[in-house]
Amino acid sequence: MVGVLLLIALQAPSPSPPVGDGRGEGDAIPLPPVDVPAPPEEAPAAASSPTRRAPSAVTTTVEPTEHRGEAKDTAALLASTPGVTLAGAGGTGQSTSISVRGAASSGVLVLLDGVPLGGPSESVDLATIPTPVVERLEVLKGGGARYGPGALGGVLNIVTLRPRGKARLFAEATQGAFETTLLSAGATGELLGGQGLFVLHGARSEGNFDYAYRPLSELAGSPTEARARTNNASLLGGALLKYRAELPKGVALDAMVEGTAYARGLAGTIDNPTTDAHEQGQRATFGARVTKAFEGAGELEVLAWGRLHRNAFAGGAFGSDVYAQTDSGAGAEAHYSQLAFGRHGLSALVSGSAEWLQAPGGNPSWGRFSAMARDEVLLLGGDLTVDASVRVDRSGPFTGFSPHLGALWLLPRGFEVRANLGQAHRPPSFFELYVQQGHLIPNAQLKPERGLYADGAAGFRHGRGFVQVGGFYALYEDLISYEYYPPLLARPVNFAAARVAGLEVEARVEPLSWVQASATYSLLFTQNLKDDPRFYLNPLPYRPRHKLHARLAVGPRWLYARGEVLYQSDQFVNRTATLTLPERAFVNLGATCELLQEPKLSLSFELKNLLDVQGMDLDGYPLPPRAAYLTLSLTWDVVPERKS
Repeated sequence: MVGVLLLIALQAPSPSPPVGDGRGEGDAIPLPPVDVPAPPEEAPAAASSPTRRAPSAVTTTVEPTEHRGEAKDTAALLASTPGVTLAGAGGTGQSTSISVRGAASSGVLVLLDGVPLGGPSESVDLATIPTPVVERLEVLKGGGARYGPGALGGVLNIVTLRPRGKARLFAEATQGAFETTLLSAGATGELLGGQGLFVLHGARSEGNFDYAYRPLSELAGSPTEARARTNNASLLGGALLKYRAELPKGVALDAMVEGTAYARGLAGTIDNPTTDAHEQGQRATFGARVTKAFEGAGELEVLAWGRLHRNAFAGGAFGSDVYAQTDSGAGAEAHYSQLAFGRHGLSALVSGSAEWLQAPGGNPSWGRFSAMARDEVLLLGGDLTVDASVRVDRSGPFTGFSPHLGALWLLPRGFEVRANLGQAHRPPSFFELYVQQGHLIPNAQLKPERGLYADGAAGFRHGRGFVQVGGFYALYEDLISYEYYPPLLARPVNFAAARVAGLEVEARVEPLSWVQASATYSLLFTQNLKDDPRFYLNPLPYRPRHKLHARLAVGPRWLYARGEVLYQSDQFVNRTATLTLPERAFVNLGATCELLQEPKLSLSFELKNLLDVQGMDLDGYPLPPRAAYLTLSLTWDVVPERKS
């Protein structure tokens, strides 16, 4: 962070001299007074943010405010991010996981304001992250060596709404297809000498829809039959409470409490649908961050956190009994940074935590300890940053080392180049090691997965847009996969390896104040290196090779229309590369009209899947057909923003 601050200072432009009109040196043209809104209140980025911890990494930031009224959940907001693949079970509130650059979802670390949401190497369900509480989404692509265990393929940092000093009320309501209702309301303003924020949210959907099914799809021209996807309902609700205060002697306090509860039907697979299987879950997350600034460009940040997540399954394959499991964690992290010798941004991190699981068949627990040292060196007057670090983690019985070397070079005229090289790892999960889950038996002899990665990107930034093109390569070793033991059992073993390479393109342009266009493209090559002729050099399952997103918004802020296309190529669903999910292209249209300016009241219409394409989820079930949504949004500054 200190290096970034020094870089900003070195690049700050000097004051411009007065400009004359030709009538005499320094003569000024008299202009009428202009009301300029006060600049927005900005909270400094936390040490867990990729912009601070890994500034040379290839990172994409998504701002939900740019998609206000579009009836998008958290997964849909991430759909345009290059290098990201989403796997959803279909419908509002149904399970959705994220894969980054070919890594499994268990190899993507998901943080909520710096607090790890998942248990040890657990895949986090994005459907339980409500968009009304999200300020921005930061996706670090490539091994997250500086984040420790679990960040094998990357990091998703979810930053929740920040409190503001000005009193503000806000609310949003959406009604649409499949009996879907989304509601949220909140308030922010001064509280107890600081700034407070409170948000309530809820969502429900019946989720059922009709679709066409061909039982004999392998036969050309075979007939189709009408079917209905049922037991697809979902219900979710929760709250977010945050507080921020500037304390004496350069100390800042940030506190967050978040809770979410959900229930949903589990529709099963297209060949074996279930009518009574369901899941219920509750999650509570707490984080308190204290930041202390010292004279001489030093800063100490301490984060204490806790997490509890319980979910229970019943019906279907679970039978009449309830299968319940609870994973919990608590820990603390201290991060100190210091500018030394005018060009070295030195920092150190230590953290400790405990995690435990309660589940049928076992109640394992373990402790974690991490330490990291880092040097961020500024060269060429601050235009070139070379950033090196090494991190060691002890997770239960496993020790992992994560070195990282990065560079960021800011060139003239808005060009920049960045490159990274490092190693990341993922220890086995509690379930893989100790707990039997139905037909899946554990293996206490598992070794951690390891990933070696390298990437580079070149970009150009201008006042009216930016473009970035990059490539990457990763080698994953000791991958954990399941081996079948007839007639019913499967057991995880370290027997696979894979390599992944790809290309990512991201661009955005605003040629006129009322025209915005953006596009992203991902090209992904994967190869299974398992020493078995049936699988050797085959693509990894569920990794589409091509993904393209394009978006166009036209019109002034008070009335604009938008359209987007999201294309994804076909993908294999087995290691022998014989079964595939077909390609798909979804087209969405929408429009937003601002009805009032103060308070700000807007009405949005969204039409999803305009062409009524029948995509498929991982179980072969069709994804939702064409659907329409209407959203009403209100923002009221009780005390209007100061103007000068």
